[in-house]
Amino acid sequence: MKLTTEAKQEIFEKHGRNKSTTDTGSAESQIALFTTRIADLTEHLKIHKKDYGTRLGLLKLVGKRRRLLNYLQKNDIERYRAIIGELGIRK
Repeated sequence: MKLTTEAKQEIFEKHGRNKSTTDTGSAESQIALFTTRIADLTEHLKIHKKDYGTRLGLLKLVGKRRRLLNYLQKNDIERYRAIIGELGIRK
């Protein structure tokens, strides 16, 4: 399922640092977007178990999110803890 522009803007407004729609590059907003996409792909794969192309895309997204979380953990532990608690991501 493709995310609509309105859904993306809502994610960026909710999780962005500046609370503006133009804050698309902060680590928090990117992690939130990846988390939403990961959840959608996970639901898709529960139905379509042999969709290996989607599985590969899911693994790449998880890796991107992991790298962003590692970056955030190294540079600002408070922001890291806040986004982990907000999104319910387990480490």
